Amino acid sequence: MTDTKLIDKTIVFVKEKLHNAEGGHDWFHIERVYKNSLLIAKNTNCDLTVVQLGALLHDIADSKFHDGDETIGPKTARIFLEAENVSEDIIKHVVNIIENISYKGGNFEKKFSSLELDIVQDADRLDAIGAIGIARAFNYGGFKDRALYNPEIAPVTNMTKDEYKKNNAPTINHFYEKLLLLKDKMNTETGKQIAAERHQFMESFLSQFYAEWEGIK
Repeated sequence: MTDTKLIDKTIVFVKEKLHNAEGGHDWFHIERVYKNSLLIAKNTNCDLTVVQLGALLHDIADSKFHDGDETIGPKTARIFLEAENVSEDIIKHVVNIIENISYKGGNFEKKFSSLELDIVQDADRLDAIGAIGIARAFNYGGFKDRALYNPEIAPVTNMTKDEYKKNNAPTINHFYEKLLLLKDKMNTETGKQIAAERHQFMESFLSQFYAEWEGIK
């Protein structure tokens, strides 16, 4: 099987698996991360097949929607790739990307490093900021029935992994607990450049949000 055929089959598989997924973690999220990954991967000496597979499979079973079980995603990806006779080296690399890509409160120490992980992680983080990031944050907040904003509930910016997973604060707090922190956590130069612009857009949104909340304008 050629790499092109493998990627095409992976796309079909992911679309089917995420057919009824929550709007911020559906096929279109995967597609955006995939496109971001290809953009960042340009002019780098990376394994493009690993980048493509990592981007397509990184959220195949997000633990947020599986009672916090972080093993389902890697297992699902491995079973699929083994069925497609993908080499064990590539499978291990893709599984490592899935296991190490998540933010997890910002205090998660990656147990694996590679250029390919850096690329896919940046691509995933780019989809969490800017206009799309704002839309996804409020979409997920609505999905979890969270308040938009509560001035009496302050953001907590130094949570443990478990605290972050259990956090049920208003959506605006999520900007300070994660989204506004991502700009300085990008790995690649391309990721940093794109993140800077999207970060500024979020700052402008928050300024407008607070002005409207207070009835200033």
